[in-house]
Amino acid sequence: MYFVYLLESEQDKSWYVGYTPNNPIDRLKKHNSLQVYYTKRKAPWKLIYFESYLNRSDATGREKFLKSGSGHVFLKKQLKNYLR
Repeated sequence: MYFVYLLESEQDKSWYVGYTPNNPIDRLKKHNSLQVYYTKRKAPWKLIYFESYLNRSDATGREKFLKSGSGHVFLKKQLKNYLR
């Protein structure tokens, strides 16, 4: 399985969209142990959303979409109750 996930910084509520071929919980642990260059400044993070895919290219395509402006709009609609 391949996963696309959304993290939220507990510091400033900013988001990070990522992809992993492993368990997203294990990947979250790497983010929070400061092993990921792009996210270590805003740790700790919490996992607020993820999707799973059977095909790697589907997952990476979805990651690219979620990082776009349209993807952010989708996530805000998808998480409207969480964001209240």
